[in-house]
Amino acid sequence: MYPLKHLSLTIILGWALAISGCATKNAPMSQEEFSTALAQSSANADVLLEKGQREDAVKVLEDLAKKNPGRKDPWVRMAKIHFDGENYAQAIVAAEEALQRDNTDRTAKSIRAVGGLRVAAQSLTDLRGDVELKGDARSDAVGLAKVMRDTLGEEVLVPPEEPKKKKAAPVRIRPAQPKPQVVAPAAATTSGGNPFGALR
Repeated sequence: MYPLKHLSLTIILGWALAISGCATKNAPMSQEEFSTALAQSSANADVLLEKGQREDAVKVLEDLAKKNPGRKDPWVRMAKIHFDGENYAQAIVAAEEALQRDNTDRTAKSIRAVGGLRVAAQSLTDLRGDVELKGDARSDAVGLAKVMRDTLGEEVLVPPEEPKKKKAAPVRIRPAQPKPQVVAPAAATTSGGNPFGALR
């Protein structure tokens, strides 16, 4: 009977230790532990990037993010990696994850904004280049352009550049000068004293 009790106690203690170990493993890292783990993961990601193994580099950071779900830093670094690899859709997703954890992060905001613009520019280029486009995508693009024009209050989305106006030459005002006085010639007089004698 004693060995059975001893065995039961051993099993219970084993389960307790296992549960305790899981709790310790899933416990959030302290700031110091996280900083060390982030530095190590970033260094490993850099090595993988140098070898051209971009997906593996992202996976290293994903593992760190899973262990620290409340931290933004792994997501910001993943967003940078995707952006540098011109994978703008994934860069935007990673930036959104970072912003959910810290909506003031300027790096994530910049990546999301510029990535979005580049996706839009690429889409418009593809749309313009497809001369056979006649389906819903075209009508959606036309509708979107109309909404944008209405929202902006402009007839065209990108107004043409206005020609540069020449600056008018400054008008110089000369100081007023006195008008010359016209002096009538002295009337010639004759011996008769007639002032019009010279006209005869």
